[in-house]
Amino acid sequence: MDILTEILEQEDVLLLEETTDVRELVVYNDDVNTFEHVINTLVQVCRHTQEQAEQCTMLIHYKGKCTVKLGTFTELEIMCTAIHDRGISADIV
Repeated sequence: MDILTEILEQEDVLLLEETTDVRELVVYNDDVNTFEHVINTLVQVCRHTQEQAEQCTMLIHYKGKCTVKLGTFTELEIMCTAIHDRGISADIV
């Protein structure tokens, strides 16, 4: 009687998972800047829609801060600098 031997091939598959360090761009409330200035800044710098910028500005005003953008440090650093240049407090966390 012949015994059939089945040879199983095992193929190792390497899964490369790209990990990115997602950070937050947080804008803080102050007593200096107007709603209009903050809204315009978010539209111009963060490419928010008018509605997004208005909602974030309300959160900044009433909650004291708001995460306005997510991204890598490199992506957010340019935006954070532009926001600072307009006299608004912001940090990357």
